[in-house]
Amino acid sequence: MYESRLSRALPRDRMPQHIGVVVDGNRRWAKLAGTPTADGHLAGANKIVEFIDWCADLGIPTVTLYMLSTDNMNRSADELDQLMEIIGDTLDRLAESRPGGRPVRVHPVGALEMLPEPLAARLRQLGERNAAAAEPVSEASGGRGDDTDTGTGTEAETVTTRTGSIRRIVRRSREQAPVVHVNVAVGYGGRQEIVDAVKELLRDAETAGRGLAEVAEELTPGSISQWLYTRGQPDPDLIIRTSGEQRLSGFLMWQSAYSEFYFCEALWPDFRRVDFVRALRDYAQRQRRFGS
Repeated sequence: MYESRLSRALPRDRMPQHIGVVVDGNRRWAKLAGTPTADGHLAGANKIVEFIDWCADLGIPTVTLYMLSTDNMNRSADELDQLMEIIGDTLDRLAESRPGGRPVRVHPVGALEMLPEPLAARLRQLGERNAAAAEPVSEASGGRGDDTDTGTGTEAETVTTRTGSIRRIVRRSREQAPVVHVNVAVGYGGRQEIVDAVKELLRDAETAGRGLAEVAEELTPGSISQWLYTRGQPDPDLIIRTSGEQRLSGFLMWQSAYSEFYFCEALWPDFRRVDFVRALRDYAQRQRRFGS
């Protein structure tokens, strides 16, 4: 009853449109439970699927999940093997899920070349599936790169990111249940993302025949933003981290310049819907100034 009352009281016009989540605490959860580490990762994976259902129900259109950082690649081979398999299965579950009867769009963000080939291949398949779902711009759309589905009350626009093309579904009315677009950050590092963005910017400039002096003169924050893994998407409004840790750990370093942060003591497998609703209530009560 308490959770339901909190949910009803959330101001729908002050809900975040993009939430980033650092899913932290799986290993500590397993240790406290006296079970193998893999059980903690599996419990965390189940919570991810549950969390996306909450987002669909509460009208959150975009979520980025920090599932595996580049630093995590230093863990033991046995743990990584188990973790990679769990992540792969979780991605498949998300891609096949239908919260509220609508599909979830799953898109990988990260350096696939740093991952073991079996998981990298599954991520590439997701990217190819997204590319196949993206439709070319038609003359009827006026060259806008989107189309309108009048039967569902949604607009679908094609967005190109580092790992492929996606169709991002945008809700047009508050009553229309949205499709959740889920970025899965696997093999992800915030510094590496910025390095990769600069590399792509320079390669593009070289292809266009532009010199370094010209590139340097015209360089702006927007120039780099358009080459990030999440390009074409809004920056996160809210970033949640579980397990009581209060740091970003390299998560969306560029994109989070004006994000609001919420730190929760619960370990990720213990994160409840009421905890999520409290985070949304806290966000709605803040006054965002964007540096002004």
